[in-house]
Amino acid sequence: MEDALLYDRLQFAFTITFHYLFPQLTMGLALIIVWFKWKFIRTDDEQYNHAAKFWAKIFAVNFVMGVVTGIPMEFQFGTNWGRFSELTGNIIGQTLAMEGMFSFFMESTFLGLFLFGEKLLGRKLHFLSAFMIFLGSWLSGYLIIATHSWMQHPVGHEIMANGEFVLKNFSALFSNPWLMPSFLHNQAASLVTSSFVVAGIGAFYLLANRHETYGKLFVKTGVAFGLAASVLVAFPFGDWAAKNVAKYQPITLAAMEGLFDTEEGAPMVLIGQPNIKEQKMDNGILVPHALSLLTYERWNAEVKGLNEFPQEEWPTNIPGLYYSYHIMVGLGTIFIGLMFLAAFFWWRKSLFQKRWLMWSLMLIIPFPYIANIAGWYTAELGRQPWLVYGLMKMVDGASETVSAGNTLFTFLGFIAIYFLLGILFLVLVGKAVNQGPESKITLKAH
Repeated sequence: MEDALLYDRLQFAFTITFHYLFPQLTMGLALIIVWFKWKFIRTDDEQYNHAAKFWAKIFAVNFVMGVVTGIPMEFQFGTNWGRFSELTGNIIGQTLAMEGMFSFFMESTFLGLFLFGEKLLGRKLHFLSAFMIFLGSWLSGYLIIATHSWMQHPVGHEIMANGEFVLKNFSALFSNPWLMPSFLHNQAASLVTSSFVVAGIGAFYLLANRHETYGKLFVKTGVAFGLAASVLVAFPFGDWAAKNVAKYQPITLAAMEGLFDTEEGAPMVLIGQPNIKEQKMDNGILVPHALSLLTYERWNAEVKGLNEFPQEEWPTNIPGLYYSYHIMVGLGTIFIGLMFLAAFFWWRKSLFQKRWLMWSLMLIIPFPYIANIAGWYTAELGRQPWLVYGLMKMVDGASETVSAGNTLFTFLGFIAIYFLLGILFLVLVGKAVNQGPESKITLKAH
């Protein structure tokens, strides 16, 4: 049973990690496409229209890949996690079904209209189709995070005698105090990814001396959105989400910071390695009182350590949780610094002359993806050993009839198939980027 549970967890971790490479771009990119279309309507400058259509092609490839890789995850609820689905399906089925409607029907319908219906729709309706893509993608994300938030902080339910969870209050799913800070933090992080991709592709064009007008537009747009999103993802949204963890999952907060003993005026760890065996932080570089101040807004506030809680309730992978959290925070700090630097040189009217900065914007493209994945790992590893926090442990939600060998076989199959999908994705996106935006137009001077 332990081997089967391990492979169930590895398979789901792999499939959701690969899947989330795609929606984290599309959710943020949808907003940037709306911005380009709005600028086109306001200025009548075809440059913005062609920019919107160029990024819509990238969006479409990511959307298709997201759908293809998202379907197997939902099937895993019925195969690998059958007991979890059986007991909680009355609750999570509500939000997942609604998400499917928005993702598969609303988003895909308006994406088709945007890509192929510009002449038929006209300017204003074409803009509306872009806005509906944005609305559908963000509603889809909202409903997924509503499901995730219920697993992190279950509300509005009743547990029957047979262990089945029944929804008593539908509105409680959407007034869950865990939901809004998680959603806003996630969407801002998605906008960070899309902004860095837009700026990075623009920097690539400038360094290659190709599509230079679009390159400048993409860099400026990416820096503007990226600076705002990088700040917002940290404060207030990240701060709000962290305070939620402190309030509802104090044991998770302690593990995230590698805090073993309860302290008043607890420090924040900048660098260090949690030593589980000796229950201490090795080689720690600490900021005194910072954790107490940021978490409870008091200099000497008490922060509970791991030793305040039974060890069987500790997160099952404390080093993984600790490092995921610190990778996310560390990269987020770098993103803020880089975007502030780019904005400063933009203000000084020397942004495009700084080739080292263009190289930085281009080469940093993979790192927002890493930060986003690390953020999701932080949330998921922090909840363990629970599937439904405080109510159902992971071992109680796994399917009893699916053997370890079956799961391992399909896991290896997913690795092979997703490797091929990854190559196909890179080829398609590379071809679109190489072709570039439509350039056979008369551009206005800027």
